Amino acid sequence: MIQNERETRHEHVLHVARQMMTAARTAPKGKGVDIIEMALVTDDDLKVLSDTMIAMTAEHGMKFFLRDAANVLQAECVLIIGTRAKEQGLNCGHCGYSTCAARPEGVPCAINSVDVGIAIGSACATAADLRVDTRVMFSAGLAAQRLGWLEGCHTVFAIPVSASSKNPFFDRKPKENPAG
Repeated sequence: MIQNERETRHEHVLHVARQMMTAARTAPKGKGVDIIEMALVTDDDLKVLSDTMIAMTAEHGMKFFLRDAANVLQAECVLIIGTRAKEQGLNCGHCGYSTCAARPEGVPCAINSVDVGIAIGSACATAADLRVDTRVMFSAGLAAQRLGWLEGCHTVFAIPVSASSKNPFFDRKPKENPAG
């Protein structure tokens, strides 16, 4: 049997993305409480994510969403990683408030934010070890959050994944309009 790399690349990238999810799941947690949620975005849902990002640009004017929306379409898949809101009860003050009880509704627990950051780092390290290209995107994560793809998560980031001869997430040019 002869398997051409161009014909097997997509399945390989999906396999790597699944390994990234395992790395994120097993990443250390600040208090040992697992509040990380993840999903893999593929196929037609990549277009849904990109279109949502374009629509969001019209609402808030952050033009880098257009560039990132184009990058999402260049990816083989996008890993979304988020954290459910959970007060850790440490009264550590890292959120800017002296106690957990003093923290206003809507202000995330800093331990939750650190946990999702560690999970993202573990996922990206796995991608680097397996020689696929990634980029952490706040923009695509915010769009995935708006779409409700990680139910109950209030902090979501996205990691598009690619294996091509040139990293599409490097040397990116700003976009002026969705067609540009």
